[in-house]
Amino acid sequence: MAGLVLLTLSAGASFALDRKLTVYNKSGYTITEFYGSNSGSDNWEEDILGKDVLPPGGSVTIDFNDGTGYCMFDFLVKFEDGDEMTDKIDVCTVGTYNITN
Repeated sequence: MAGLVLLTLSAGASFALDRKLTVYNKSGYTITEFYGSNSGSDNWEEDILGKDVLPPGGSVTIDFNDGTGYCMFDFLVKFEDGDEMTDKIDVCTVGTYNITN
């Protein structure tokens, strides 16, 4: 019985992890689209910036708590000049993410 209680507490703790990430645009280009999907997903979900953009030197704080318990997220960044970049980040252990291009 003690093992069951310990397992329940551990699972609850993983869902309580802070998944907020501050993204800094340290590139020389405006970011027009930013996608972040948990690594267990087969698609990119929606553009997190929506109608907004992230200019050079700008930042945005994003809460990646999607209720799945995932910590690993895949990112897709699209720049105004048409370039794209992808990355994989553990949002449970990293609080800031710098985009350079």
